[in-house]
Amino acid sequence: MNRSLCLSMLALLALAPAVQAADLLVDNVNGYTLDSHGKLQHFQALLVDQGKVVATGSRAELAGRAGDARVIDGRGHTLLPGLIDAHGHVLELSYARNSVDLTGTKSLDEALAKVKAYAAAHPEAKWILGGGWNQEIWKLGRFPTAKELDSAVPGRPVWLSRVDGHASWANSAAIRLAGVDRASKDPSGGRIERDADGNPAGVFVDGATALIDAKVPAPTTQQKAAALDTALAEMASVGLTGVADAGIDLANYRLYRRYADEHKLTARIYAMVRDTGDDFDTISKDGPLIGYGNDFLTVRAVKLFADGALGSRGAAMLQPYADDPHNRGLLFMPPATMTAKIDKAFGKGYQVAIHAIGDRANREVLDSFAAAYKTHPDAIALRNRVEHAQIVSLQDIPRFVPLKLIASMQPTHATSDMNMAEDRIGHQRIKGAYAWQRFLKQGTLVAGGSDFPVESPNPFYGLYSAVTREDHQGQPPGGWYPDQDMTLAQALRAFTLDAAYAEHAEKTLGTLEPGRWADFILIDHDIFKDPASRIWNTKVLQTWVGGRQVYAAQD
Repeated sequence: MNRSLCLSMLALLALAPAVQAADLLVDNVNGYTLDSHGKLQHFQALLVDQGKVVATGSRAELAGRAGDARVIDGRGHTLLPGLIDAHGHVLELSYARNSVDLTGTKSLDEALAKVKAYAAAHPEAKWILGGGWNQEIWKLGRFPTAKELDSAVPGRPVWLSRVDGHASWANSAAIRLAGVDRASKDPSGGRIERDADGNPAGVFVDGATALIDAKVPAPTTQQKAAALDTALAEMASVGLTGVADAGIDLANYRLYRRYADEHKLTARIYAMVRDTGDDFDTISKDGPLIGYGNDFLTVRAVKLFADGALGSRGAAMLQPYADDPHNRGLLFMPPATMTAKIDKAFGKGYQVAIHAIGDRANREVLDSFAAAYKTHPDAIALRNRVEHAQIVSLQDIPRFVPLKLIASMQPTHATSDMNMAEDRIGHQRIKGAYAWQRFLKQGTLVAGGSDFPVESPNPFYGLYSAVTREDHQGQPPGGWYPDQDMTLAQALRAFTLDAAYAEHAEKTLGTLEPGRWADFILIDHDIFKDPASRIWNTKVLQTWVGGRQVYAAQD
């Protein structure tokens, strides 16, 4: 063979597609992913090796590169990157599922009947626990009372959290057991609702809930593990491959580490340590835990709380509530305390994420971050977050940019709150509420979440709310303040690439680019081509994490 022919053959071989190391080919799919720049890409097949993406592309191209990889036929179904919830509460999801669930009850009478039926079905329960109630949906015009709850369960203590988790409803037995009476003072950052005579009326707001919580038996280690199993299964069934758990304690931390060690996690957990107290001191002793167990567990953030919630009027407002002129909500701590907590977290190298609902709380958080950066200037690179950023003064929204803060927002909060939000804060302040486009247009990253179990963990509910700002019945037509709608690409980015960025993981999660973990889902229709009205009703067919199937829908 002459030298010229040999060189020609070598050149042709170099151009031929090489068989690459791969152990999985997901073929025949209608695939979508964002790239690292946020541009939507389309593909027909996905090649995976050792849990990571090798390539996406056409069926013919990847079939020629797959070698003897296992082949999964996607049957033409739509494939998306696994969705990431930037703000949820994992164990609480299971607790909510295994207690009295008042979510969606239409009246006080319906709720009381559910409580009574649950108590009758669980005679062994020393406490009747649950939540999900919303007096706004009941059209009650007030909070429910202990006496009303007594009519359902008079003997055993009952303790039921409001849908937002920032107020709870007790019966008289629970109040007596906690030793709360007329002489009890409102704790800092909390409020005891009272009757005309000053006695506890039955509802405890924000910091006051600790008065009853202290008497509720803590779940055992076995109960916590069972709760984690239940929550992981539900998350997989709705297409969540990752979640930022917004507030864990030491017991949860140890449970997560054990599950990571035993390879039992089926979703990637980005855990935020609740506050900077003793649990944080223990957890942070050796610094942040990053990418533990093949990136299934990261603990590198601290969760703080600035105020309460809008529905219970615990959100801290600059001006009084429009429907309660003597109330401006509750700040949980003085600014100096907030700054000191941020400083402590920064000193250990932890990102800080702060719950802020009201415009006053958001302003205090912005001020505290600005003050803490003076002591820790490098901490501005930690991708610090404002959780909810729900009602922000129009003059404060631009401040997110120089402070390099992420707005961690929950689209379903807008569609859940639209029945009462404007009543609470009026037409002018609503312009800075649930203001997704105002943040996006100035370049602020919006990380999408749900705050489950306050809202459903189903991320397609979030995508639907983000795109339409309508409820599941299509109301109001055209959306509630539709100028703040996201495009579907923006919404998908919030629940994938930007949720990953918010946890320092955009190089490994959030897209299906080569080298990223093969976290993906198959769904029953093309959300980019079908009407937006179908998004919330999307069915997840399969969920894969790290190239391993963790959920398959029943036929």
